[in-house]
Amino acid sequence: MIDALIAGRLYAAANERTSANGNPFVTAKVTATAGSGESLFVNVIAFSQTARTALLALDAGDSVALSGTLTPKVWTDRHGDAKPALDMTAHAVLTPYHVTRKRKAMQDDSASSTPNRAATPRTAGGQGGGSFDDMGDDL
Repeated sequence: MIDALIAGRLYAAANERTSANGNPFVTAKVTATAGSGESLFVNVIAFSQTARTALLALDAGDSVALSGTLTPKVWTDRHGDAKPALDMTAHAVLTPYHVTRKRKAMQDDSASSTPNRAATPRTAGGQGGGSFDDMGDDL
């Protein structure tokens, strides 16, 4: 298996299902563009609660980035041509909503916690050009 990060668009709305042993999971299909410009289908399955919830919140055509284990596959189209496909077990899902929320949280944190340089410890006797020294060796 390959540990991968895939970005693309949700091809159709995700589906929630329940396994034979009663565990919930979500399946989805994502289209991702390869380096050659050709679109690849990524068949996604998610078991974790956070990944399932994020996939179910998306609609067809929404942008998404997925992290997880990837397995390359081949399928044959109606004309008999072999086409690449990918199967992914998603461990993490990132959507534009998550990016916006994280960016806002980071901006709020940086505005409320400006460092106070006057309170940082300095070397004894001002040695070392007044730079921060946490070693306490007075070299």
